[in-house]
Parts: sequence; C-alpha cells; structure tokens
Amino acid sequence: MAEAVQAAPAPQSQPMTWVGRFFDSDIWASFKRSKLTMAAAFVGFLFMAAAVLAGLAPQDPFDPAQLDLLNSRLPPLWDAEGQAPFLLGTDEQGRDIFSAILYGLRISLAVGFLGVAFSATLGIALGLIAGYVGGTTDAIIMRVADVQLTFPAILIALLVDGVVKSVLGGQLDGVTTLSVLVFSIGLSFWVQYARTVRGSVMVEKNKDYIAAAKLIGLPAPVIMFRHVLPNVLGPVLVIATINLALAIITEATLSFLGTGMPETMPSLGTLIRIGNNYLFSGEWWIIAFPGIALALLVLAINLLGDWLRDALNPKLR
Repeated sequence: MAEAVQAAPAPQSQPMTWVGRFFDSDIWASFKRSKLTMAAAFVGFLFMAAAVLAGLAPQDPFDPAQLDLLNSRLPPLWDAEGQAPFLLGTDEQGRDIFSAILYGLRISLAVGFLGVAFSATLGIALGLIAGYVGGTTDAIIMRVADVQLTFPAILIALLVDGVVKSVLGGQLDGVTTLSVLVFSIGLSFWVQYARTVRGSVMVEKNKDYIAAAKLIGLPAPVIMFRHVLPNVLGPVLVIATINLALAIITEATLSFLGTGMPETMPSLGTLIRIGNNYLFSGEWWIIAFPGIALALLVLAINLLGDWLRDALNPKLR
C-alpha cells in the first residue's frame, strides 16, 4: 500500500514591521497622491536640515569676533556692490543674512517644537483627567479652559512672558529667554489639546475594552495612558502639526515686538524686527529674506497639517 504523500507545509510569512505597515497604509498612499503635500514636506525637511546643519554656515552670527562693521549693509551677492561670501547681503552689524537665517531657523524651530511638546503634554494630561474622572474635576478644568479661550494666544503669551521676566529680572541670557518663550507659548495652546482629548475620552471610556480593564483591576492612570490615550492620538497629531506653525508665528511676533529672543541670538522674528528699522533706507534684503524664510516655513507646515487632517479623517477619504 502506497504511503500517502505528505504535503509540505506552506512557508509562514514574516510579520510586517511598522515601517512596512506605514508604507502599505492609506496615509502613505494619500501622501504620494498629493504633489502639493510632497512639495511641502520637501520644503519642511529642507528647512529642518538647514537648521540642524547651521554650524556649516559661512559665518557664526552669534560670535562677535567674526563680525566686521566694515561689512555692514552689504547688498546680496548678485548686486553690483555685493561681496563674497555674503550671498544674501549683511545687516547693520556686518552679520551674514544667509548664516543668520540658518541659525534663526534653529531657534525658531526649537521654540516651536518645545512649545508644542509642552502644550501637548499639559493639554493631553488635563484632557485625560477631565474626560475620565468627570464631575467636579472636569468642571474646574473646562472652566479654566473656557476662560483662557476668551483671550488671544498672543496676549496670553505676552502676559506670561512679562510676568516671568519681571520675576526673574529684566536682563536674561539667551537660554533663559528661550525657556520663557517655550513656557509662555505652551500655556497659550494647551486648551485645544485638552478639549479634543476630553471629548474623545468621554466616548472611549464607555466602550467594552475599558470595562474589561476595570474588571481585571487595572488602576485608572494605567487605563488612561495605556489604553485610552493611543485611541485618541489621531486628532492630537493634527492639532500638534498646525500648532507648530502657530507657535513659530507666536515666537516671531513676540521677538518682533521686542519681548522675544535678543539680538545676540536672533530668531527669524528678531531678524525681521532688525530689518524693519532699515526697510525705508533702501536695505530691503535685511527684512526680505528672513520674512520669506518664515513665510515658506509656516506655509509648508500648514499644508502638511491640512493634509494630515484629511488623511486621518475617514469621512474625507
């Protein structure tokens, strides 16, 4: 009797990594379909790479030893009076505009990312507590949020910045000033995260998997941060992307008003404020190029935020 031929077992497929899942997702497909989004991502990546590699710039605008007043107010290189290596000209201190923009991008992006991280952390934590605990705790947190919403974000940032500087003293170094800006901007934008997370948590906490987690005795902080939080991060990512542009604009506004970064450590807003003093004297390049850089950076981030909002909303697919 012939023995039955045993079929060879089918090869088991390897589990797909998170990188493979991302490139196989609808979000990546949506990204590839939008040429405008790809262009915005390229511009944003270019600006971030320029900020990281600012140390390779022709000049360190923060080092007074590298500045020469004889090179002040030189026009861009393509002008008849332009001089190498000042590609985009110089300001009144002989500071290379191109190098100053690269270092200014580093400061503006640092304030933006740190401010968004601080506001997101504070808003997510308060939103989780308000939505999960409810009751009096929810009422107190939301009433504070409602009061803050009645004031513009820039006004809150100015108020916090002024109070902190009055407590610490008017003359602050660059690192302390940057920390104050991050703190003031973070306190200006936490409300959006808190209200969004609260609404999502109030929906999620009534689902069966939360009831099962309570049944096995998991503590409330573990349920909130391990089980509820991953399911409400979609809207938070969209808010964070859009708020990054708002944080950069807020920092530029504060610096333009003279309450932000000092002239010895200029951000893009400080460079625009410096250039504004020489706009009507013919040195247009001092304000034009930092302004263009700020506009392109904010536009790219806003376009990415709009795409991310549409990509994460299943009703718009």
